[in-house]
Amino acid sequence: MTDTLGMIDLHSHTFASDGELVPAEHARRAEVQGVEVLGITDHADASNVEDCIERVERAKEDAPIRLVSGVEVTHVPPENVERVVGMARDAGADIVVAHGETPVEPVVEGTNRAAIEAGVDILGHPGLISPEDAELAAEQGVRLEITARGGHSLANGHVARVAEETGATLVVNTDSHHPRDFITRDRAVEIARLAGLSHECAVEVVDENPRELLQEKNLL
Repeated sequence: MTDTLGMIDLHSHTFASDGELVPAEHARRAEVQGVEVLGITDHADASNVEDCIERVERAKEDAPIRLVSGVEVTHVPPENVERVVGMARDAGADIVVAHGETPVEPVVEGTNRAAIEAGVDILGHPGLISPEDAELAAEQGVRLEITARGGHSLANGHVARVAEETGATLVVNTDSHHPRDFITRDRAVEIARLAGLSHECAVEVVDENPRELLQEKNLL
């Protein structure tokens, strides 16, 4: 099988947080892998959320592919997540991702629920998500992420299973920090399949679900 559609990858990081590249090279490396739309979502809290979004907005003009400006609200105490998400919205973020609870980082318990209640667009690698929180995500239209990133991906099977049981919507993102992290659309489908999804569901998760999100936000 060969790529038939460009990849939409809505979670990645530049040197503005803990990635390696300036946005122009970051976007070019993604383009080579067939990425059509790239979300730059550097780690953010109340101290830098506006700066992160402004950097991406300035980078859009020189990028070889379509960029989407955003942030990943990261390790913010649950009681402050809604405030930081609101700051990102007020600063003009195209999308808002939250750093979910994961088995490989000490994210504070309750972050998944706080991010869903705050109305983030994507809950990033939420490997410790409960069925109750996944059900709320389905009700709120918050997408749950299947990730290509090592470590976080250990819980992809759990995320996929809980999403299927509750009706939550899944997307596949890379959480790219380095040039080698970008993947093709076919690889994204394979990762979704390895999480336990059928081929038909995997294609929907990779091709249709992120496009629907962007269309809802008038970004496509």
